[in-house]
Amino acid sequence: MNIVERVKEILISPKQAWPVIATEETDTVTLYTQYIMILAAIQAVAGFIGMSLFGVSFMGVSVRVPIMTGLVQMVLGYAMGLAMVYVVSMIANALAPSFGGQKSPMNALKLVAYSSTAAMLGGIFTIIPALGVLTLVAALYSLYLLFLGVPTLMQVPREKALSYTAVLVVCAIVVGAIFGAILGGFQGNMMGGPAVTMGTSAPPGQVSIETPQGKVSVDTTKMEAWAKRMEEAGKKLERAQQSGDQAAMEAAMKEISALQGEQPFNR
Repeated sequence: MNIVERVKEILISPKQAWPVIATEETDTVTLYTQYIMILAAIQAVAGFIGMSLFGVSFMGVSVRVPIMTGLVQMVLGYAMGLAMVYVVSMIANALAPSFGGQKSPMNALKLVAYSSTAAMLGGIFTIIPALGVLTLVAALYSLYLLFLGVPTLMQVPREKALSYTAVLVVCAIVVGAIFGAILGGFQGNMMGGPAVTMGTSAPPGQVSIETPQGKVSVDTTKMEAWAKRMEEAGKKLERAQQSGDQAAMEAAMKEISALQGEQPFNR
């Protein structure tokens, strides 16, 4: 795989790139070592340089993260980022049949990995923290890439692609929040803070995570029910789009927003 050519293809001509990607034979190890790990490293190193070497200036005061702390954050953040790509791809694969698509673990991984290209490359802007808004713009473009790739990679009908993408993004936000809490807990451990505990003292069906900001509890028994409710909300949005009912679309979006606030974890 020529990583430079692939990056150019997916960023500049994604509509032509996705069908090519769908037909490519690859495996998880190859995709990670030849693409995901390389781009994720750019993001991690840029963040370290920005926060620990350059620092952030606020009201004339420059603040830098200590070098060792920055290195720990870089390594842990990098590992979490790699893991999150895989977890979100599993969710993408599981959601596909509910929106008329087909399950394919490899295609789901390719979808999440390649659509994340813009966001991972956008991490380069964290070298200068003041340019953080450009990182956000890059992340938004990744959402667009994801939307374009859904019909081709997961065989989701085009009229259902938006609903599928919306539900997947919300689920990814939940996963990101959980991973962020775990990352904060590990950082707290390294700095002598509260420990990270997962399920040791929590009731059955729950995961308890101690972080420097407090305890985060994940109710795994409610996770499936929450996912089904999110799926149903996505179907309502899809039906409203097909009928052109603006009021129903707004109601469905409100329901999705409300469900996001009911994520099966709490502090």
